[in-house]
Amino acid sequence: MTTHPVLAGDVADRATAGFRQRYAAEPAGRWAAPGRANLIGEHTDYNDGFVLPFALSLRTVVAAAGQPDGVWTVCSELADESIEFTADDLAPGRVTGWGAYVAGVVWALREAGYAVPGARLAIASDVPLGSGLSSSAALEAAVLAALVDLGGLDLPAERRPRLAQRAENAYVGAPTGIMDQSAAIRCRAGHALFLDCRTEEVEHIPFDLDAAGLAMLVVDSRAPHRHADGEYAARRRSCEQAADLLGVPALRDVPVGGLDAALGRLPDDETRRRVRHVVTEDQRVLDTVALLRASRVRDIGPLLTGSHASMRDDFEITVPEIDLAVETALAAGALGARMTGGGFGGCVLALVEAASADAVTAAVTAAYAERGFAAPGHVTVWPAPGASRLD
Repeated sequence: MTTHPVLAGDVADRATAGFRQRYAAEPAGRWAAPGRANLIGEHTDYNDGFVLPFALSLRTVVAAAGQPDGVWTVCSELADESIEFTADDLAPGRVTGWGAYVAGVVWALREAGYAVPGARLAIASDVPLGSGLSSSAALEAAVLAALVDLGGLDLPAERRPRLAQRAENAYVGAPTGIMDQSAAIRCRAGHALFLDCRTEEVEHIPFDLDAAGLAMLVVDSRAPHRHADGEYAARRRSCEQAADLLGVPALRDVPVGGLDAALGRLPDDETRRRVRHVVTEDQRVLDTVALLRASRVRDIGPLLTGSHASMRDDFEITVPEIDLAVETALAAGALGARMTGGGFGGCVLALVEAASADAVTAAVTAAYAERGFAAPGHVTVWPAPGASRLD
């Protein structure tokens, strides 16, 4: 199994510098958490289904130290001003903007009965915002790791994703599933995280791209990624309503062999398409896991491409920039390609021969220029570890 080093040095140094500048002191430690890419399994998490994310080497780092209980001060390299809040400010809706993700973690910990220590925090990040790589979960996971260590709190890793998700759902108001926080906290280097979103059971699946002579490209479409504009919530409501109509707890309970019969019981074509995506996507996750267990990394390409077609045609969450990146990558020789993340912008994953990564990147960039789109970003990624203390 080939693993790659996690190069968090620069972003960690920026977090330390931010702490020193804001607080004129040294941090007690630094904690890092990754962004994530979802290999396959989109919009299955809140349907109690299966997902297969992996953590990225891109990190959010929190430099932190304690201060008197009941007071939290936070600064970020991405914001001009720091924020400060107390226990009295923690009602949902009181702290807004980027600070809500930090306050939400404090709130969720306190709601769960933990004595959360006061703290000074400085944040730096290499996880791009709004790109579908889950910068919010990386921030939540890094803050959570810092507060748990500073307070000596008894909170095992397997219980942390649900708490971080509660911060995002109930405090920030974003109706995300459990996948992003699970990936940021529980992933291992060189593996994808096979997560059953109902039971929260995980299996670390070997995902060795190097051994297969492959690389994974992340193409940032530069199309704004909009989770909070109502479209994500609308898809979730549609799935929940369909499950009610079918008399099942969640769409995960519709077997792929019984899909046609289930679709015949639904009242309209849009609902049928939403359900078809979720049920077939769950099966694609299971099929991908089976191939990776058998060390058949090359063979997952068609499943990735099939996932994208389903998101485009049945779930209707792609945009022209995303579709162009997928189509161009495939035409340039990618074994498979798909959008990753909640949709309506964000990033594309392309599984490519390692030797052809540059050619695929160049082809996508040229296609964007021809269509008049903003130049895409790109980076080669590999499966990295989850949240940890750096020092």
